[in-house]
Amino acid sequence: MAEELSEYAFDKDLTRRLHELQKPVPSYFARWSLPHFTLFLLLFMGLLWLLANVPNRFANPSTLHVTVVLGTLGLWRFGWWFTHALRAQVYARAKWPGMRKRADELWDAGWRPKRLHIQMTTYYEEPSITKRVIGSILGQVKLEGIPTSLYIGTGSAYDEQIIRDFVETYAQDIPDDLAELIFIRQNQPGKRMAIGLILRAIARSGANPDDLVIFMDGDALYGDDVLRKTLSMFGSDPELQALTTDEEVICYGPQWIAKWLDMRFAQRRLAMQSHALAGRVLTLTGRMSVFRARHILDEKFIRTIEADHLNHWLWGRFRFLSGDDKSTWYRLLSVGAKMTYVPDATVYTIEVIKENGLKRMVQNFRRWSGNMLRNGARAIALGPTAMPFFIWWCVVDQRLAMWTMMVSPVMAVLGSMIVPGYFWNCIIWVLFSRVVLCLFLFGYSRRADMTWPFILYLNQVINASVKIYMIFHLSKQKWSNRGNQSAGDGSGLVETIKNGFAKFQLVTALSAFLMLIMMYVGLIETPFS
Repeated sequence: MAEELSEYAFDKDLTRRLHELQKPVPSYFARWSLPHFTLFLLLFMGLLWLLANVPNRFANPSTLHVTVVLGTLGLWRFGWWFTHALRAQVYARAKWPGMRKRADELWDAGWRPKRLHIQMTTYYEEPSITKRVIGSILGQVKLEGIPTSLYIGTGSAYDEQIIRDFVETYAQDIPDDLAELIFIRQNQPGKRMAIGLILRAIARSGANPDDLVIFMDGDALYGDDVLRKTLSMFGSDPELQALTTDEEVICYGPQWIAKWLDMRFAQRRLAMQSHALAGRVLTLTGRMSVFRARHILDEKFIRTIEADHLNHWLWGRFRFLSGDDKSTWYRLLSVGAKMTYVPDATVYTIEVIKENGLKRMVQNFRRWSGNMLRNGARAIALGPTAMPFFIWWCVVDQRLAMWTMMVSPVMAVLGSMIVPGYFWNCIIWVLFSRVVLCLFLFGYSRRADMTWPFILYLNQVINASVKIYMIFHLSKQKWSNRGNQSAGDGSGLVETIKNGFAKFQLVTALSAFLMLIMMYVGLIETPFS
């Protein structure tokens, strides 16, 4: 754990991990270690043995109607997943190489943005992380010769002093006319306000509409040539308005959480490439995204960042606590802006998890799912004519998937009440299907890990459960970063009534969901039977 290490030891360990991650990605089969390949063989042979020896109850006349639903959902969900996998390959093999070639040729010919503005927020970050992040930025600015203004939004003198001391010691050879450092001390709490203050400062500086602006977090460390690989995309494509990059995670916390995050980033790579084929993405990740200044210095964009909100029939008007990356995405989506994903530009995310791992996992899901649900409804309302139909349907599918994901385990349990042992056939299917999915995911990771099939299913069930809870509690928000902020937990009679009614809605919806499935399965009689 990072808090158990001295600054020197933490920095040394971080160097070691970065060195490992910056090595070339091995070929697919080289990603398998002997223990994990052995585990795969044992699991595969075990599944074959179970298929040969466990009676097949899927075709039992008493549960055939259950099998039809499970099979239909399976074909839909896995068909959709393999659609993403196919589109990702088309993007990686057919579309992306030409995009990279054109961008590199332009950069090598000497093209540079007139000015780069970097918007970075930091809040009591680990000193070693802060120094490395600033060093990676200034090193690339100097190497590429990009006129840059680095705006750092802070909440106190603590982070400012660390950065100032580092720059004065290690960046003295960078000319003042090449890079300038500007601190923006926020006067209101929250990351959103810090970003808004920076954007207003950039606007006052007289930024050109074709200047480029980077949004990044204080724990996002640039990989090799990130600036060259990302900024050049805007020079080669005048229509491009925003992009986001690949991410790798360096986790200080429980090992299973590190594995879960590795798996999540592998899923992200596959999905991002699929979405980018349509000229849009589903989020402009706050860790590192680049924008053309034209849209983001608009007053409406800045107010969206500072005070994004929903007007809800139950919760009234409430502001968004986190999810600034979803707000920027929605604003650009609403104006038809072209976006893309750069798979060969890597930013390293440093996660320090000090609390209970499962609690942090659920908390992250609450934040991510809440941000997705709050922005998804209004993105759907824009309609399929405001964006490529595939992207619109992806947003719709996010809202459907939380319910369809829960149908299978519920039906598996209920089916066992009709034909004992039906549940075990479903378990075999779950294991087999997740192993197959992970064989594809390993193509987007640095190593094969046979704990992923189990973590993947746990991820899906918990994520769907949290989404179902959050859709009835959209105002409830919690963020462990930036002072452990929370919202939507007010007291008082009115809030108590609202929370009680939200729980009533949740219980009613779950009861109706369960009752409909039980009626279909045949465990309770329908009024029409």
